[in-house]
Amino acid sequence: MTGKKRKVTPYFVICVILLIALAIFFLFPLYWIVTGSVKEKSDIIIKAGESVKWIPTSISWGNFARLFKTQTTLFGVGMPLALRWLFNSVFISVVAMALTCFSASLAGYALAKKRFWGRGFVFSLFVCAMALPKQVILIPLLREMSLLHLVDTVWGSIFAVIFPVVGWPFGVFLMKQFSEGIPSSLLEAARIDGAGEVKTFMNVALPIIQPGIGALAIFTFINAWNEYPLQLIMLSKSDAKTIALGIAGLQSEMSNDYGLIMAGAALAAVPIIIVFLCFQKYFTQGITMGAVKG
Repeated sequence: MTGKKRKVTPYFVICVILLIALAIFFLFPLYWIVTGSVKEKSDIIIKAGESVKWIPTSISWGNFARLFKTQTTLFGVGMPLALRWLFNSVFISVVAMALTCFSASLAGYALAKKRFWGRGFVFSLFVCAMALPKQVILIPLLREMSLLHLVDTVWGSIFAVIFPVVGWPFGVFLMKQFSEGIPSSLLEAARIDGAGEVKTFMNVALPIIQPGIGALAIFTFINAWNEYPLQLIMLSKSDAKTIALGIAGLQSEMSNDYGLIMAGAALAAVPIIIVFLCFQKYFTQGITMGAVKG
């Protein structure tokens, strides 16, 4: 049985050209950062009359050497300060992602499948919280974390950034929408068989909403990674800073050293790319399920 060949139409050709153009448009900043991080200063700063050097004339790792020059310690082990910043960013994002997925999946399941007094009011609070700008609650959050003495130490400041991100209303809203698709007959059958609430959720509900959790994991990781205003007011100590704050500090201190700044940006892009590659299957499934859900 032979498959039918795709008929090449003008519409198909135009779509392919547009997709290639969009891919180049979105990948070019990443290419410019990566190549700029290994360029010499003479290749980055273009003098009058010179053309832009799209490809490095020579590969130089001097920018990364200067980025890793300042040393610090982590758990008693010496390491470059830039890697400590990267560790802080990854730690904050991973812990916030895990706690958010855990709490949001349970809350979304309860709001979708449990019948209790005030359920609609509680869900309305989450929807209203989604429309609340983050800038409005920054100062109250800072006061709250200060009263809990979480901004006085390095690890306390890091957890002061994690805890507000965990209560993300969008996560609860997203997991409620996915939990609505769980057949009630399966839950009733599990209860008839003697399964408790925890076992019912783990063995019946969790496999069904797993694509939604994968999509939420990506959203939460990126949200925690890009939570710059909250990190800016909570993380004041050098060892507690994230890679975003570290790069911003390099940009303010060495505004003309673009090679050093792009080396830091290239280092910061690695975890985001790895997380997306690991979760892209669940992300695609989650978006597809959300699109066809009636």
